[in-house]
Amino acid sequence: MKITGKERFCLAKLIFISCFLLLIFSLFNAQAAEFYDMNTVNTIYITFEESNWDQLLDDLYAAGEEERLEGTAVINGTTYESVGVRYKGNSTYRPNQIKNPLNIKLDYINDDQTLEGYGTLKLANVYNDPSFVREVLSYEIARKYMPASQANFIDVYINDTHLGLYTSVQDVDKLFLESHFGSKNNPFFKGDAEDIFDSASVWGYLGEDEADYYEYYEIKSDDGWDALINLFDVFNNSTSQVEDVLNVDRLLWMLAFDILTVNLDSPVNVAHNFYLYQDGTGRFNPIIWDLNENFGAFSMLINDQRPLDVNGMQQLDPFLNENDPDYPIVNKILTNDTYRKMYVAHMNTIIEENFEDGWYATRAFEIQEIIDTYVQDDENKFYTYDDFLNNVEYSSGFGPNEIVGIAQLMSLRVTYIQSQSEFQASAPVISNITQPADVSSNATIWFTAQVDDADSVQLGFRQSGGFVKVTMHDDGTHRDGAENDGVYGVSVSIGSGDLDYYIYAENSSAGAFSPVRAEYEFYTVSVANTPGDIVINEFMADNETGATDQDDEYDDWIELYNNTDTDISLAGWYLTDDPAEPDMWVFPDVSIPANGYLIVWADKDEEQDGLHADFKLSASGETILLSSPDLTVMDEITFEEQSTDLSMARFPNGIGEFTQMPPTFLAENKLISGDLNDDGIVDLSDLNVLQQFIRQSSDNCEACDLDNDGTITVRDARKLISMCTCANCNCE
Repeated sequence: MKITGKERFCLAKLIFISCFLLLIFSLFNAQAAEFYDMNTVNTIYITFEESNWDQLLDDLYAAGEEERLEGTAVINGTTYESVGVRYKGNSTYRPNQIKNPLNIKLDYINDDQTLEGYGTLKLANVYNDPSFVREVLSYEIARKYMPASQANFIDVYINDTHLGLYTSVQDVDKLFLESHFGSKNNPFFKGDAEDIFDSASVWGYLGEDEADYYEYYEIKSDDGWDALINLFDVFNNSTSQVEDVLNVDRLLWMLAFDILTVNLDSPVNVAHNFYLYQDGTGRFNPIIWDLNENFGAFSMLINDQRPLDVNGMQQLDPFLNENDPDYPIVNKILTNDTYRKMYVAHMNTIIEENFEDGWYATRAFEIQEIIDTYVQDDENKFYTYDDFLNNVEYSSGFGPNEIVGIAQLMSLRVTYIQSQSEFQASAPVISNITQPADVSSNATIWFTAQVDDADSVQLGFRQSGGFVKVTMHDDGTHRDGAENDGVYGVSVSIGSGDLDYYIYAENSSAGAFSPVRAEYEFYTVSVANTPGDIVINEFMADNETGATDQDDEYDDWIELYNNTDTDISLAGWYLTDDPAEPDMWVFPDVSIPANGYLIVWADKDEEQDGLHADFKLSASGETILLSSPDLTVMDEITFEEQSTDLSMARFPNGIGEFTQMPPTFLAENKLISGDLNDDGIVDLSDLNVLQQFIRQSSDNCEACDLDNDGTITVRDARKLISMCTCANCNCE
């Protein structure tokens, strides 16, 4: 098919306009998504009709039912009606102080009223922090190694009263969970002991009765007590199987962060200020929370019921509570030799990347420059402006209100930790990692690495779900060169989708990761999605007038295709729209015929006859995974926003790339000659069809003339698509 110069110009113009609009949309999103930008100090004006709002908020706090006072909020010039406000906090709240912590629910009345998707704002009053930077600096460091909230500052006014400058911390809510775990409705709990001096064994097993856990955990999901109790049962009583129920690496990072930075208002010392979320692999993930009293602002050792002095905090045991049975969260993990070495490696990484060269202090001063004017104008701050200027380096305040300087604490603390024998031990050195190139799905691939001074080396890898660890060998039979030459190798059988991996090595004294932030960071092997025997062939995520199921319902659907000449059983295979939960829906005993098709309705209605998966597709975009019974990913498609009544389908059928086209339900995927939208405008769906047709057409097909109007219209597109065919162009 030949295209004239004018047609090329028109197509190029259309593509340019589409790309330009997408660029503008991306820039708009980038500018809009700045609420938690560290360089931005937000402003909020809250207005209540009630003049005695402070007393009303105190009364609601005293009632303890988390009821809210309704008002209007103006945030950075945008008005939010009918927001719900309440005071929050434990030690930082006082009924007689003006500047109390705030919990502001923007979607209190209107479920759709959010700020960049954030429905709840959590504002801390900087009660025990003369420097004003402890919380935001802590979260900035933590986010390098684990899922952690975004945080910055906000200036608060209520009924024209200036309350002062607050820290603003992202809520750990469904948006947070979806962003970090790819799901949001699994078992979810907050560690929230009612009495911090009665921690009842932090992460201890309290028996099978869920009521025994109510005093220490607040459920945030619709259900999940059985899963939480099973976690603590395995964690305490079958610790060798702990990785089946817990993301241990995530816990090790959290423990290393909390103990290194003397974050004693955390589960290394008290049974609160953390969340637990069960991801799609069935493992719980600890989530760090409430860092406003980090860097020694809270200095009480709960078991000793005594505050630590500056020297005691500087020399806090880096294995705090490892031998204390009241702290299974530490005791059950750091007594394991390998986990202990991983923990030391993680703490060393945090030290080297943030503290050894003084980066943390430099960053603290940079943050202070951003907020300096706001701190000066805050008449309700709990320390003086001079304290603000000094507290990064020196203690500020007097008597029981004296707060150690951040650098005063951490400079000598790092020196102390690095003087300990386990932190001085020589760790293996990992180098020259060789990963495969030009990898296709459903293949066996090899990895090698040079590892010096190691007794054992492991490859951690995943294509979906959690990391799986396999031993790497230096025996001369695993493409590792000569035996005992320090080169280790291993092969891995993969399915579909990119593969993430890291390497961990240890000797008798220490462990090492590559990359050093693993498992939170990792290397990736790009895997070309070569179509296998069974493929996801077509799907529709916005079905309004297309095919219907047996009950005449216009539901989402997924079509599978068998590329072979043999019937294949799908019994025990899995389908999901959540990569973190690859076994979401399992196929019954059903087969797909040779060179045939099979439809699964994605309608979350398993009670209906036929194949109805326990999930729905999102028209705004997501991922579909097809996995074999051993959870090897056999096919995967990630898609963006969909158009109504258009499908995404492989072209050519069964083997090609996905393109948007009119649906070919239970039939060969073809670019159909026929109608496009009768709107006089070529939209992206029309463009996809047009481009795919041109790309697949024969070179000897003469092009139809377009109208000489300088624009591409639907009429022109119909001429190209309806009047021309690859083999026999019959243009009018």
